[in-house]
Amino acid sequence: MHAAVEQGLLPPAVPLTALLDVAGIRASATALTEAFGEITDAPVLHAFAVKACPLVPVLRLLRDAGLGAEVASPGELALARAAGIPPDRTVLDSPAKTPAELRDALALGIAVNADNPQELDRIDALVGAAPTRSPLGLRVNPQVGAGSIGALSTATSTSKFGVGLRDEGARAEVVRTYADRPWLTRLHTHTGSQGLLLPLMVSGVQEAYELAEEINAAVGRQQIDTVDIGGGLPVNFASEEQTPTFADYARLLKQTVPGLFDGRYALVTEFGRALLAKHGTILARVEYTKSSGGRPIAVTHAGVQVATRTVHDPRSWPLRIAAYDAKGLPKSGTETVQDVAGPACFAGDLLATGRPLPLLEQGDVVAVLDTGAYYFSSHYGYNSLPRPAVHGFTIDPDGSVRFSVVRAAQSLDEIVAEAGGGQPDALLDQSDRRP
Repeated sequence: MHAAVEQGLLPPAVPLTALLDVAGIRASATALTEAFGEITDAPVLHAFAVKACPLVPVLRLLRDAGLGAEVASPGELALARAAGIPPDRTVLDSPAKTPAELRDALALGIAVNADNPQELDRIDALVGAAPTRSPLGLRVNPQVGAGSIGALSTATSTSKFGVGLRDEGARAEVVRTYADRPWLTRLHTHTGSQGLLLPLMVSGVQEAYELAEEINAAVGRQQIDTVDIGGGLPVNFASEEQTPTFADYARLLKQTVPGLFDGRYALVTEFGRALLAKHGTILARVEYTKSSGGRPIAVTHAGVQVATRTVHDPRSWPLRIAAYDAKGLPKSGTETVQDVAGPACFAGDLLATGRPLPLLEQGDVVAVLDTGAYYFSSHYGYNSLPRPAVHGFTIDPDGSVRFSVVRAAQSLDEIVAEAGGGQPDALLDQSDRRP
């Protein structure tokens, strides 16, 4: 933090910036690959969920660490391609793929997980019209239940994702679907992300494995050769401790579903948050301090535009905040219960309410921890607040810190351009057209 301030990453005119720990990201990628390498000799593609951090240099770093990409839109696919991730290490998932998206994916040889029977009908036509190298699969919903965050639980009885296996007649129909389509060679499931306990995640994978075995037995051969188990490993936002670990999850999977790891099935994983969250930090200047109702309030430049989920659902998405002085050095002093507010013009724009911290003062710096996934990379343009700059950092053996620009801060000209600034008279031109 001191190096960031000392090297000018947080001047008065730029009171908000974000940091990414390059070594930490590499360590997470290694932990993931080693964890699954210990439980199977079959091929494993670890496809990073691009939505968790859609920044090209991050995707490039993960590609260099041996990971692929899981994409869910044309935009995410474009980012993965810009990062140099090859089609054969890319997986397309989305509940709303257009015919054009499917056509492009099949032409490139990208793996596709169909979400529903209507999408399979579209793929039928495309496969019939032109050969493809794309591995193709179907997403199923094991309907094993929800975790503590309903909005991120994708294996509930009424989830919008996949084919619900416990719906009447659905399981038998899925078996027939594979029997009728020899080119369907993958099976995909994903129980959710954040708020899930490991046993619930494992139960979803177990349901998919048992279905794969049933399908292969029904068709008389191993038609399904790859199981995509999704991601969803939860992140501990309460402390520095990284729990649970990829190794914890892999060991429980091997213990519960040993047949999935006996070498007959290749695997795909789609982790996102668990790889990046602990390695990102948002730094924001305290612009003003005040008191209301006897409670101190520190008004900062980090709020709903970077921490949208925390502001709107603080119980599900609490964040740790550390206090630093104006030079970026740890702030000392008696802890005082106070609010840490953002800059947006609504009362609920709060990063923390009633949080004990050394009393913040004007010019201090707050560090919002564990924000490497879904925070500063997934901007919310409330009040036309600009996207912050993102800097990667490495620490040399002598303790010096080197920063590199991952993404420059958004300029006012860019905000105006996104808001139609190039055609200010568009509506006036329309209103002048009388019948």
